[in-house]
Amino acid sequence: MPVPTERQSIKVAAERVVLAAVRLPGDRYDRSDPFGELRELVKQAGAVAVGEIEQRRERPETGTYMGRGKIEELRGLCEMVDAQTIIFDHELSPKQISAIEKLTERKVLDRSELILDIFASRATTHAARLQVEIAQLEYTYPRLRAMWDHLERIVGGGIGGVGTRGPGEQQLEIDRRLVQRRKKMLTDELEKIRARKRREVRARKRNHFTVGLVGYTNAGKSTLFNTLTAGGAYADDRLFATLMTRTRQWDLKAEGGGGLSVMLSDTVGFVRDLPHHLVASFRATLEEATHADLLLVLVDVSDPAADLHFETVNRTLDELFDEVRRAEEKARAGEPGGEPWTPPERVVLLNKADRLADSHELLIWLTRSPGAIAVCALPDDRGRLRIGHDELVERVRRSVVGEVRRVEIAVPMSDSKTIHTIENRGRVLEREYGAREVVLTVEIGAREIERLRAAGTRMRVSGLEEAARPAWRESED
Repeated sequence: MPVPTERQSIKVAAERVVLAAVRLPGDRYDRSDPFGELRELVKQAGAVAVGEIEQRRERPETGTYMGRGKIEELRGLCEMVDAQTIIFDHELSPKQISAIEKLTERKVLDRSELILDIFASRATTHAARLQVEIAQLEYTYPRLRAMWDHLERIVGGGIGGVGTRGPGEQQLEIDRRLVQRRKKMLTDELEKIRARKRREVRARKRNHFTVGLVGYTNAGKSTLFNTLTAGGAYADDRLFATLMTRTRQWDLKAEGGGGLSVMLSDTVGFVRDLPHHLVASFRATLEEATHADLLLVLVDVSDPAADLHFETVNRTLDELFDEVRRAEEKARAGEPGGEPWTPPERVVLLNKADRLADSHELLIWLTRSPGAIAVCALPDDRGRLRIGHDELVERVRRSVVGEVRRVEIAVPMSDSKTIHTIENRGRVLEREYGAREVVLTVEIGAREIERLRAAGTRMRVSGLEEAARPAWRESED
């Protein structure tokens, strides 16, 4: 028997919907346009918002979230504008959805379900489809009982037993088993993809400096990605234009980066009140960001809700990194001796700075985010960022190489790969050849030396205070 799909396939396309919200003390939303983001989400789902209604309360009504009198007003508004669906700007419980549907005689969706519908329509890769279906099943599982309320319970008098349960209760148990079985199968398959993705990301990090591009949905990440690389990422002025991670080489040489290049990854955008199970499911998609050496956090400072968006991105990253830290610690427990995971450094990019009315707003952002860089992601006639190009390149270059120091590095003559790497990533001033090793006097970034050491390279470094003579060299002396 198939798993019920009433609430997995929402099909809000072309429907006329009314937007509803209960504003509680401490709620974070754009007060200049309270329904702006929800309206845009509805538009991306293919529906048409024809009415809005909100209520301010100290706490939500237990049974219906919104007060009963306001529910009656909501029903009247739906009749007046001929709306078939109501979408709440919150996550509702199954009982609340069922109660509101009975009182309004309209289909009711909450914010999480709407976002899931959009993600489902945009998922193109196998991993993304798996993640969306898992999130849908996690959303559906606690709501299964409401799906079978239309079946009459046979049990009566409070006495039940084998053979006395109603058809709805029997079907509920069957569906729950099916959902759990399907979820486990998908989770196992997704974990294989995650493991493969982690190996790919770590292998890439051994050979390249990796930069992740993150930010609120529709902040301009894909536009920036396309300007800096030959990425060809889909860029459009809409929420969740893409759900896949795209990685391309960003060549800094042409921009005066000293022959350096990094791997730049464009990731899925964040959104306020993103369902927690969706964040967990999309860990594989965000693997590039969680294991990057550097994160570029893009903020559309021209958006009136930029403060809220910036807070949302940072909070979501913190939650994601906490989850990754726990997973990494668990993995290391089974493989002792591994390097502990550390979250990447974040650099804030203030996108669309050219749209600000005056420089005072930009100064406020620079004050609250020291080290932030004002940019315009659109390309100029030379294919560079219209604003902040050189500053961004120099900032990334400093992260790649670290503090440049003049050191002597002794490398075995047989290790041509390390010698080649040092010559490519530093400026060799002198060479002194011995019988078994070559001593290079070089100007090189401290981070490059750290990466060579982390890779287990056999070498001796002089000129760094923290440098120590490795065991291999001491034994040969």
